[in-house]
Amino acid sequence: MKSYKNRTPLVAIYPRLSDEDRFKKEGDESESIINQKNMLIKYASDQGWNIYDIYCDEDYSGADRDRPEFNRLLKDAEERKFDIVLCKSQSRFTREIKIVEDIIHEKFLLWGIRFVSIVDHADTEDPYNKKQRQVNGLVNEWFLEDTSINIRKVFDHKKREGIHIGSFAVYGYKKDPEHKGHLIIDEEAAQVVRLVFQLFVDGMGKTAIARYLNEKGIPNPSEYKRQQGLRFKINGGSCGHLWKYFSISNMLTNEMYIGNMVQSRQKNLSYKCRKKVMIPKEDWVIVPNTHEPIIDIDLWNRAQKLIQLKSKAFDTTGKIGLFSKKVKCLNCGYTMRAAKYHDERYLRCSSRFYDKKSCSGSMISEKRLSNYILNEIHKLAKEFLDKDELERKLELEDKTKTKLDENKKLLELYHKQIDKCKTSIKQVYLDKLNGVIQSIDLDEIISDFEKEQMKYEKLATDVLVNIEKIENQKEESTSKQQLIEQYSNVQELTRDMVVTLIDYIEIGSRKKGTRIRPIVIHWNF
Repeated sequence: MKSYKNRTPLVAIYPRLSDEDRFKKEGDESESIINQKNMLIKYASDQGWNIYDIYCDEDYSGADRDRPEFNRLLKDAEERKFDIVLCKSQSRFTREIKIVEDIIHEKFLLWGIRFVSIVDHADTEDPYNKKQRQVNGLVNEWFLEDTSINIRKVFDHKKREGIHIGSFAVYGYKKDPEHKGHLIIDEEAAQVVRLVFQLFVDGMGKTAIARYLNEKGIPNPSEYKRQQGLRFKINGGSCGHLWKYFSISNMLTNEMYIGNMVQSRQKNLSYKCRKKVMIPKEDWVIVPNTHEPIIDIDLWNRAQKLIQLKSKAFDTTGKIGLFSKKVKCLNCGYTMRAAKYHDERYLRCSSRFYDKKSCSGSMISEKRLSNYILNEIHKLAKEFLDKDELERKLELEDKTKTKLDENKKLLELYHKQIDKCKTSIKQVYLDKLNGVIQSIDLDEIISDFEKEQMKYEKLATDVLVNIEKIENQKEESTSKQQLIEQYSNVQELTRDMVVTLIDYIEIGSRKKGTRIRPIVIHWNF
């Protein structure tokens, strides 16, 4: 721990409010946050500490690792901009035992940062306080898990009752201020929904509808929510405000517009992670006739019938496209879609069709892209099968094995030292019981052994990380070689090969005055 005895320490104050008030309007600040700040500022003042900065996260769970101010605090801590982190309680900083260990007990120690929480008396400057902090971490995590399970049960029940529990109402509706969980029509947005359905049944394609709405200056659903003062995150960069093919496509198949409540289309990976995964349609919770429809059933049925007809027209073979959802525009990041021109299939960025200013557009024939990828696969295969390269790899494997053996021997040595420390601590207690040592010496002796044990535990952890890294690199190298060799003699690219070998591909615009077009392949290895 770095010393600040000759100066006044700088303290970083971290208040956090969980996401129960997530949808307050911008500028609001809850009483809870105000109270936390006042408590922490007063405590710092009473201790004679100077405040470096206040890092305040509102509407974020204690298990959320993407808290913006939390991560800013960690960055500043690593740069040693302050000496102390001060919270109301350890659970305000985190409810995860893993973060307690990784950040509070390791990184803060490494960076010379002291962690203090007022309510539960956590303080890393006190060596005997560590077990209490670990117990607090476990209790906080158990609380988080139990709360998550209970909340999910309540939400599942409400969904089956047809009660809307989403953060935001679907575009075209708004939350009923007089009846919680009920939706009412937002007439301004509903007019756009009706227009989209009518244009579609009148024969206009989805891309053409998106372009038409953009030309009319009508904000897309995300931008519309933002304009209404809702704290809605907009993705897509410079094109995030535009209507696109998929926003029209999703609207045309959303049963919410005929009065059915559709929920549970996706879920969080876990209570610790906000990343969402899609749920199969058969597992969606759909409750009919829960709110007033925007689209009458006749118009809906006509649109669905037309969607089925168009689907059959575009996919006569029933096969998914060779590069379906695998190719992105290098300019704007939008997923490129297949199109046919003079009996040849092309992939093109559709952003420029939605708004001419949004993207210069990228385009490439499937045949040319397929040939390019095959050529790259053959190059990789040749590299792996090259005699000199094989000899180099064998030499590298020998070095890797030697390095792995060395780390395993070190790990065994450190574990022996840890066991010795544990045995010594037990012996000290026995000596105390037998009157060999005095009570006054007990704490100091045990503290020395615990410090020694901590040192070897840290060294053992570092070695374990090295071993895992070496083994992963070895496994990845072997898997990559086997994967490439499997396809070394192929003459035709298949969908299975694209999915197996490629994460995604980026296509840029053709360079002026040339036929050169940037192609970036992101492999799965």
